Amino acid sequence: MANQYTVAILGPGGTGGLLAALLSRAGHRVICLAQDRTAAALRGNGITVRSARFGDFTAPVETATALHEPVDACLVTVKHTALDAALTRVEPTALGDALLVPLLNGVEHPATLRARYRPDRVAPTVIRVESTRVAPGVIEHGSPFTELDLAGDGVPRARLDTLAATLTAAGTTARVVGDETAALWAKMAFLAPFALLTTRYALPLGEARTRHRDELRDLVAETAAVSRACGAPADPARALARYDVFPPTAKSSMQRDAEAGRPLELDAIGGALLRAAERHGVPVPVTARLVRELREAGF
Repeated sequence: MANQYTVAILGPGGTGGLLAALLSRAGHRVICLAQDRTAAALRGNGITVRSARFGDFTAPVETATALHEPVDACLVTVKHTALDAALTRVEPTALGDALLVPLLNGVEHPATLRARYRPDRVAPTVIRVESTRVAPGVIEHGSPFTELDLAGDGVPRARLDTLAATLTAAGTTARVVGDETAALWAKMAFLAPFALLTTRYALPLGEARTRHRDELRDLVAETAAVSRACGAPADPARALARYDVFPPTAKSSMQRDAEAGRPLELDAIGGALLRAAERHGVPVPVTARLVRELREAGF
């Protein structure tokens, strides 16, 4: 094994719990930062993963309610709706020289984090995975892939390379990409239409893409136009084709949150898209209508 890495996981839910367990199994030191109840469960039982890709296993982790010691990296794997409260567990003085690696949806969080922590240690990362926490410390991983694109304007490349190599050796597919804006908007351009359409109509993707085809096409075109205006490449035809090969039963995480009565990342996804469109003068009427209708519905 390569040198042991010390990683803090802020929010050991579906994504964070999976990465924590994989890193621990690979021999690294993992400290999960969570509320008392979750911390106690993880401290006593570790994290159990059920996965066709990685097998079924349980990995031990350390826990704390706040970061109190140096680490190599802190992965931020909470949702936007819980971000402000979660960050109180990681004071800037405690983080020090460590990388702060947010795996969040949306495009606005890097600026927020750089205002609080060392800008040259914030490494926004995009992850593609389907992983769900079914109980504290119990993770069900369903996708055949766990892919990460690491970026970070101003972050020393060697630090990113080391983290990518560590994550890859633990079982994921991690790479460093040079264009942070392109990486964040590539995910946004796919996620926003998927999330807004499936949540607005409470339909899985197969029905949504068939019954509301024109709206999906418009959403994809609008998001691609905003992405290009922000300096990131976008291919609406390719994006539309990706939706068509997704399993028809697929649901967006926003839709699952709506079904469970949890707060939605509507502002981080739909709101951020509207704000970027306004800054660049890009008309996005269908996006604006769906966001408005979701807000009017109480989300």
